[in-house]
Amino acid sequence: MKTDRFETFADAILAIVMTVLILKIPQPVEPTLTAIWDLRAMYVAYAVSFLIIYNTWYNNHNLFQLVDEIDNRVIAVHGILLFILSLLPYFTIWLARHVNSLPAETMFGLIFVSSNILSNISVKTVFRSDPYNKKLKALDQSNNWMNIPLAIQIIGFVISYTIYVPAIYLSCFVSIILWLILSRRNRQRSDEA
Repeated sequence: MKTDRFETFADAILAIVMTVLILKIPQPVEPTLTAIWDLRAMYVAYAVSFLIIYNTWYNNHNLFQLVDEIDNRVIAVHGILLFILSLLPYFTIWLARHVNSLPAETMFGLIFVSSNILSNISVKTVFRSDPYNKKLKALDQSNNWMNIPLAIQIIGFVISYTIYVPAIYLSCFVSIILWLILSRRNRQRSDEA
């Protein structure tokens, strides 16, 4: 399959997920700064979720710029990734309403961990579909750094289950910022190749 058709499909799904995500945030009860402040958990949860979706789009965009065609394995991995991301609005709002709830934290964290793992797998499946692509090979070799956000997330789970419940939520925020930085670094390395 040509990547441009699949990119269009994936972009449409991510755009819909982003739209649903913002529509889930309620309006402030009153037109005051206090009412806006009362929704701070919603805004932070939205920001983290937006960054997860944005980073997925950014990584897909950069990855598919390096290849012209993909096989069914790539489509399957990205299909699962898009499914996981489509659950993000539901679990984002659940987390924002119950920041100190371990089940809400866990589900939000699992969405993040799943998307991180699937993003890493997607690079490897695209690489397998075009093993002689030099730029893709450079991206694949530098992909080991992309496990650092996953390690931070696992630490967040351990802290959540032992000491501080919102640690998963906070580790998602730290991980996504690091993930964005590492994604940009990977893109620069593949451009140099």
